Amino acid sequence: MTKIDTSGPEDVLPTPSHTVGPFYGYALPFRGGEEIAPLGHPDTITVHGYVYDGEGRPLPDALLEVWGPGPDGRLPAVDGSMRRDPASGGFLGRNGVEFTGFGRIQTDADGHWYVRTLRPGARGQNAPYLSVCVFARGLLVHLFTRIYLPGDATAAADPLLSRLDERRRGTLIAGDEGNGTYRFDIRLQGEGETVFLEFQ
Repeated sequence: MTKIDTSGPEDVLPTPSHTVGPFYGYALPFRGGEEIAPLGHPDTITVHGYVYDGEGRPLPDALLEVWGPGPDGRLPAVDGSMRRDPASGGFLGRNGVEFTGFGRIQTDADGHWYVRTLRPGARGQNAPYLSVCVFARGLLVHLFTRIYLPGDATAAADPLLSRLDERRRGTLIAGDEGNGTYRFDIRLQGEGETVFLEFQ
């Protein structure tokens, strides 16, 4: 029997979180993950965009998780987005009535993604925003960022936005395309790299 010395980091076998690869499309996406807002709700907005790598190429196999408060600024406390039938264990999906605040979206073959959710309300000193977690090939650890909507009067006082210079701040603010639709591209590195957050 051969013994393997794992006393140094160079000898430790990689775990799934250390392995670079687009595994996210196999088990994590769920049907209707991009449809967070209840059907027909008057405060529904659509946010869409592309995920780009460091060379400006769109990523066809990235995965985003988006979550945020409702228009009143409160985080929802209702049944999850991935309800299961207690009898069969099958996937039921959203109930179409309650707002869970959470969605999971896979980019398409062109690197495009979209989510329909409710316009977030302000919470405390923060301007309204949606939280985003990005999983993509080449990332050993997922990334966190925020999507702020343009034209919010409280944005200047937001603790995060107020600490960034104007150029970097712009990577966190979606573009208004009219009719409740906003464009937000995520650039993982390079020119115009999106501001990513580190939680400790």
